[in-house]
Amino acid sequence: MKRKSSSVKKLNNNLLQDKKILNLYLKLNEVLINNKIDKSFAVAVSGGPDSMALAGLSSILAVQKNYNVFFILVDHGIRKNSSSEAKKVKKLLQKNNIQLNVLKNKTVITKNIQKNAREVRYELLSKFCKKNKLKYLLTAHHQDDQIETFFIRLSRGSGVEGLSSMSEKTNIKYGTKLIRPFLDLEKEKLKYIAKKLFGKTFKDPSNKNKKFLRTNIRNLKKILEEKGLNTERIADSIKNIALTKDAINFYVSRSIKKFVKFKKTETILNLLDFRKEPKEIKFRIINSILKKRAQTYYPPRSYKVVNLINRFENNKVKKCTLGGCILEKRKNLLYVSREL
Repeated sequence: MKRKSSSVKKLNNNLLQDKKILNLYLKLNEVLINNKIDKSFAVAVSGGPDSMALAGLSSILAVQKNYNVFFILVDHGIRKNSSSEAKKVKKLLQKNNIQLNVLKNKTVITKNIQKNAREVRYELLSKFCKKNKLKYLLTAHHQDDQIETFFIRLSRGSGVEGLSSMSEKTNIKYGTKLIRPFLDLEKEKLKYIAKKLFGKTFKDPSNKNKKFLRTNIRNLKKILEEKGLNTERIADSIKNIALTKDAINFYVSRSIKKFVKFKKTETILNLLDFRKEPKEIKFRIINSILKKRAQTYYPPRSYKVVNLINRFENNKVKKCTLGGCILEKRKNLLYVSREL
């Protein structure tokens, strides 16, 4: 084993002579240090160039810095060839001394495919992390993903929360922390790394399916870039919006401490105090309650939350469901519990 480990380390040292690989290796190492990840973590793999780059760099770090890294791929089972594709990714990683855990989805997904597939993926990934006592899950979301998410949410009329897009660190289910170390990097840099480390990667056919909004947004982004759109400026705008979000979150947290009580099976909101808050703060408070109570990664669509607030404040409804929760008004209190 020592001889094998020594040869792998020598190979990694050779790879790190490439400045582009070294720069991203140092970037990843810096993110791990900043988030105080010092022992073990999981990496979500899809087979695409971005996740393969993250897997390769994480593998190098595992050897160089003595990390215990788990590599995970979710086979959604939506496409006929998904299982064989997962096996190909596993085989390629094995050639590079990376052991891949393949999680098979057993839930049938027929509607809202991308949304439901995403929820299933994070459910399986979070459960795996919990089972293996892993606090951190790394994904390879990059700047292109960030900008696409911005346009998608812009098209849906999102506010500050949505337009700030993805954060580097997010709490997801079962106490797992989702870390995105490459949010400020262009996809092309990750493509280069993946090609250098593995020689090839795998394409997801659904990325070209025009029935998905993200595919159309991606095509629109390319057209806008050809017309002179500066994606770096958009990335800067997203960062500025994120700063605004952080400032608002400070006041949201303060308000929640004042008039929201989180109990074991329900959350109680004082509507008298709630009515005094600005609209954006109200919106954030409800989102926060729903996500925490339902233990979901994504909150409901903005317009649904706004409609819910208006209906309760105007006494148009006393009980309803939203975002996997039951909401019931009793006098001046709103009780929120998880929908069974």
